[in-house]
Amino acid sequence: MPYRTDIAYLYDGSFEGLMCCVFESYYKKELPELIFTQEEAQSTLYDIREIESDRGKAARVKSAVKNKISAEALDFVQKAFFTILPRKERIILDFLRKGFKTGGVILDMLTDDTVSVLSKAVSHLGKESALYRGFVRFSEIGGVMVSVIEPKNFVLPLMMDHFCDRYPEEIFVIYDKTHSTMLLGEKGKARLGYVENFEPGEANIGEKAFRRLWQSFYEAIGIQERYNPQCQMSHMPKRYRSQMTEFQERETAPLPLFPEPEARLPGK
Repeated sequence: MPYRTDIAYLYDGSFEGLMCCVFESYYKKELPELIFTQEEAQSTLYDIREIESDRGKAARVKSAVKNKISAEALDFVQKAFFTILPRKERIILDFLRKGFKTGGVILDMLTDDTVSVLSKAVSHLGKESALYRGFVRFSEIGGVMVSVIEPKNFVLPLMMDHFCDRYPEEIFVIYDKTHSTMLLGEKGKARLGYVENFEPGEANIGEKAFRRLWQSFYEAIGIQERYNPQCQMSHMPKRYRSQMTEFQERETAPLPLFPEPEARLPGK
């Protein structure tokens, strides 16, 4: 019996919701032409089926992926879901359908168009998350380490373990302005949450002083005679610099070189 193709799926934008779309595709014998979220709402001539998220159905699909393809394949599609690849949901569905037929070797089939496109997107995600692990700059505001980033891909899930291991005794916040998502780390544990608007607050005099020290250090280690902007951009792309302390505008007000303890400890 041929699969129905003149249909589009509307889902909630979560990975579990996408797994439910995969479940419905097999259960209803449908191959949707489009899979999109309410935020991506578009006019279409196809019938639209709204797919509700169901943890049980999502768990069944995840288990099937691990058992019939591989655990690596499940990790691969989860990462693919975090990318900015256009129509990624539909491509992930194609990948899983092929994987259920071929098994674990699907990940090695790099000449396949579906696998190739997803692999390139996942590689871009991995590179961006690695860059942000090095480029994230924290400011101490109200006793909390705070950073705001603007990535292309949804990199926070790939950064959680790194910063929890790096700051096991600290409370920190990394806000993804692009995806309106906050990573909150506290005592080695982390969680993600949707936050539509986030303002980190005004830095106190102590934080401003340390920013100036960091900027002065950055300027002091530079060798003007060997200045090479092209080389610098290859190691530190311009689009990250607006979020990096050393490239931000210096404070003009006079600040103490070494702030008093009261200035460095807000609320004390």
